[in-house]
Amino acid sequence: MSPLAQRIHAALPQTQCTRCGYPDCAGYAQALAEGSADINRCPPGGAEGVQRLAALTAHAVQPLDPAHGLEGPRTVAFIDEDWCIGCTLCLKACPTDAIIGGNKHMHTVIEPWCTGCELCVPVCPVDCIRLENASGARTGWAAWSDTDATVALRRYEARKARLAREEGEQQVRLEAKARAKLADLPGTTQGAEGAEAERKRSIIEAALARAKARRPAG
Repeated sequence: MSPLAQRIHAALPQTQCTRCGYPDCAGYAQALAEGSADINRCPPGGAEGVQRLAALTAHAVQPLDPAHGLEGPRTVAFIDEDWCIGCTLCLKACPTDAIIGGNKHMHTVIEPWCTGCELCVPVCPVDCIRLENASGARTGWAAWSDTDATVALRRYEARKARLAREEGEQQVRLEAKARAKLADLPGTTQGAEGAEAERKRSIIEAALARAKARRPAG
């Protein structure tokens, strides 16, 4: 991110809720720094958040855009254990890995890591996730602290690193499997058997090239 985008990013609550229309807080910060987004699209930040962004971008303060949500208290997700079917969809949706559980096993939320982003709610097929007020009458940035934002950002970055690592490991496994299949192909290039082996070889080599291209750098 640019230096301005970094300062803007530090002024966001780090819920990673995507309500601003961008995939994460960093994406919104970069768009603000480039002048391609308005400063009133962060409901978790509320009116105080708009004021922070106005000061950083030299834009006029404006009301929060209701199209992106309304200012409210900080919320925490809870899972009804009696109804949870262990589908893991909420685990995949959570931007801070605040939900733990396994396939066909009950899930639960680690409250200090939950940002109240609401992303887990729509993916639940049995509607067993509810959001509860965790800040009382305090709303927007008043419901948060710099520590809350720091923890949320660290959790989000750790999740991104985990996903990148797992993707890299998966690509390595796929490449190893493809190379093993290549080694098992007959060496002959004569007749129908040879033609079929060459066809399979070209398919596997193309798959290997795709796997290498998808492997994360580093």
